[in-house]
Amino acid sequence: MPIDPTSHEPSPAELRRPRAVVDKTIEYMMGHNISSLAIASSLLSGALALLSRSVADEAIVQILNNAVASVRAGELRRMA
Repeated sequence: MPIDPTSHEPSPAELRRPRAVVDKTIEYMMGHNISSLAIASSLLSGALALLSRSVADEAIVQILNNAVASVRAGELRRMA
């Protein structure tokens, strides 16, 4: 499905609830001794599947390229 040019980026307020749900889900899985790698891999694959239903492939590639650039710049380490 193509990107909707009229859609907007979610605001920080719009992201609070989903972020809280994801944080609780991670906490739950860690409490059940699921490895960090398994949790992260499953969340990433779920996120990519969700994106594939709502944006064009090229947009997903750009999102992934931005993520790679953040890793290479050390931004993720600073967030941890």
